[in-house]
Amino acid sequence: MIGWAVTFLIVALIAAVLGFGGIAGVAVEAAKIVFFVAIVLFAISAVVHLMRGRSPTVP
Repeated sequence: MIGWAVTFLIVALIAAVLGFGGIAGVAVEAAKIVFFVAIVLFAISAVVHLMRGRSPTVP
């Protein structure tokens, strides 16, 4: 997901340089949304991993 956020950010930067304000704004907003969704999913994953703990190892 971070890859998608970076992709939208690059599209926004290119659009801004070329003067496409509307497209740049939409791409920036999409990059923000995807970035924050990725952060939330990472946090949930980390909490679930901590709650489960380590599985016992069998010798």
